[in-house]
Amino acid sequence: MSRSDERKHLVELVCPAGTLPALRAAVDHGADAVYIGFRGESNARNFPGLNFDAAEAAEGIEHAHARGARVFVALNVYPQSETWTLATETIDQAAALQADALILADPGLMRYAAERHPHLRLHLSVQGSATNWRAIEFYRREFGIQRAVLPRVLSCTQVARLIERTSVEIEVFGFGSLCVMVEGRCALSSYVTGQSPNTHGVCSPAHAVRWLETPEGLESRLNGVLIDRYSSSEAAGYPTLCKGRFKVEGHTYHAIEEPTSLNALDVLPTLIQSGVKAIKVEGRQRSPAYVAYVTQLLRRALDECTSVGARWSPPTEIVDGLDKLAEGRTHTLGAYHRPWQ
Repeated sequence: MSRSDERKHLVELVCPAGTLPALRAAVDHGADAVYIGFRGESNARNFPGLNFDAAEAAEGIEHAHARGARVFVALNVYPQSETWTLATETIDQAAALQADALILADPGLMRYAAERHPHLRLHLSVQGSATNWRAIEFYRREFGIQRAVLPRVLSCTQVARLIERTSVEIEVFGFGSLCVMVEGRCALSSYVTGQSPNTHGVCSPAHAVRWLETPEGLESRLNGVLIDRYSSSEAAGYPTLCKGRFKVEGHTYHAIEEPTSLNALDVLPTLIQSGVKAIKVEGRQRSPAYVAYVTQLLRRALDECTSVGARWSPPTEIVDGLDKLAEGRTHTLGAYHRPWQ
């Protein structure tokens, strides 16, 4: 059996790669596919120090392909008129480098990619915010998408019902930071910074972030707006409006969302049985060590669950291992678990 044959799992493990070392870490620890972005306002992780230039992408794709893994290029923003050329050039570059798929949200870019590069796989990004089978079938019919990444707002029952109604492959998130907003519909940071993830590729752009040591504690500010204040015993998180602590009616707390991580291990047998094609890990901003550790644990979980079936339950060491990396040191099933359904 060749190395490429070994990677043909029933359910793919799709892992993040914000840098070339992270790509190698994911592939070498069992990822079936990795997703990357090019530098600039072409993807929703537009942070300094992240993403790839053409030479790095070529090296990463070669490394992945030699080990039977695939590389998906995320172009998951909605370009404005001034960034349209950058977006289309990114599509051309991904095709020239023989990327395995494009992850797109904008219909105009889908049309461009389908016409200019008809043999290149198209995946509907989570930023496309398709939460029902009719929306997904629209993208399949109009642009030929072959996979859709579902927003993290659907229950397991809803995921299963959607899969029954479409021939498009379905990819769902299995681990990583959880956002209270419906992906593709959040413009919250634009009210403070003038930039939103859907157009500029980042919520809480780095140039607007400030950290200040004060007598009351370490403050994080976004464009001058106080987002949080941490005591010396607290771990400080990257400042985003949805996860900030605010004073409401005299009480200071996480008014919108408390930091937590999605961990779908408890419903992994249900998701696999429903017919999902891929389990995705969030985190292109994460370190290579983080990516390697999470990939290794989830590879083991997926392999065991596929082998055992519905009777599988996550081993304590895998749960504990992932909890060590959970945002806020806790995890949740999020929308997956709605027992009344």
